Amino acid sequence: MTTLPSGFARARRWLRDHPLAFDATLAFCVLIAMICGSFADPGKGGHGPTFGTRTPEAFSVLLMVLAASALVLRRRHSMAVLAVTGGLTATEYIFMDPPAPVVMSTVIALYTVASRTDRPTTWRVGLLTMGILTMAAMVFGSTPWYSQENLGVFAWTGMASAAGDAVRSRRAFVDAIRERAERAERTREEEARRRVAEERLRIARDLHDVVAHHIALVNVQAGVAAHVMDKRPDQAKEALAHVRDASRSALNELRVTVGLLRQSGDPEAPTEPAPGLAVLDELVDTFRNAGLPVEVAGADRGPKLPAAVDLAAYRVIQEALTNVRKHAGAGARAEVSVVRVGTTAEITVLDNGRGSAAGRPGAESTPDGGGHGLLGMRERVTALGGALTAGPRYGGGFRVHAILPLEARTGEPEQPGPAAATGERR
Repeated sequence: MTTLPSGFARARRWLRDHPLAFDATLAFCVLIAMICGSFADPGKGGHGPTFGTRTPEAFSVLLMVLAASALVLRRRHSMAVLAVTGGLTATEYIFMDPPAPVVMSTVIALYTVASRTDRPTTWRVGLLTMGILTMAAMVFGSTPWYSQENLGVFAWTGMASAAGDAVRSRRAFVDAIRERAERAERTREEEARRRVAEERLRIARDLHDVVAHHIALVNVQAGVAAHVMDKRPDQAKEALAHVRDASRSALNELRVTVGLLRQSGDPEAPTEPAPGLAVLDELVDTFRNAGLPVEVAGADRGPKLPAAVDLAAYRVIQEALTNVRKHAGAGARAEVSVVRVGTTAEITVLDNGRGSAAGRPGAESTPDGGGHGLLGMRERVTALGGALTAGPRYGGGFRVHAILPLEARTGEPEQPGPAAATGERR
């Protein structure tokens, strides 16, 4: 069974979706009200209005019908409708006594103009309408100028202007709130996209570090195995064992990194902790097994570093040692140190290698080179608010030095340091 409130709600929605029908209904109701009011005698004797003592003239009925018909177009031509209804009302005051309440249509038209224009226009049009109609009622009417009928014209037209302006202000306020909410929604979506892009860059850096390090070791050990396969099979077997260990480690780290990309419905991602300085000895052993002598001159033994700083320090050392293995040449040695200085951790990787011309500082990048290793290290360090310098050492070799704050903070990437101007390594 349909309830009365739901029926009113449906009718209201239908009228809102069909504005012309709503205006026609409103015009009909105003016409009925004006005709009913035209049967009232204002009561010149001071005893108040009386009903049924007079009937409206045919001319007054014509004016009321024309004024109500004009209200049907009040949304499309609000100023024209106000001018028509105002003119018909003034005509009624001039030629009929007592006048029929044609002014009701002008009140509706003035409200429409005030609700659909700006405030200065409302003031100008409202004052003009109030002044013309009030003066017509006072001058041409038979009642005293201070009668309540004349003052009522002034009051009703003034209230119509005020009510229309209030509705317009509220509508503008609601639109502003809606626009602010939509803008906040767009900003939230842009922030989410920015965070996704940053996360992709971070994952890309991790993938580069993992692949560059382990594939370099696999390449070196595979070359050793191929070289000694015929003469020293035991050494070749040991090299292949290192290849297997390096590839397994690469697969495990790739699985952990790519696991971050899993969707909510995918199987649970691996729970292995991210690599850090706690496994620095294992990282150094992989390079030693690959034929690169590495000495850990100083290792931090204090409290564990923050997770982001710990991972960044590990990746810097990993990438720097990978560069040494690839570019420093035969007979090179490396030295690693991690020390705390105040509220920062300093990571230094040195080597004494000379390398080939293509890999030396100042040489042009090869097509497969490009210096992405140092660029990735720099981005990782500056993302935490630190600084990284890399360049050739006096007397030969290369030096990578990173300063990481113990309290990681985001920051804008710094301008390229010496490494960018002195031939970056991959």
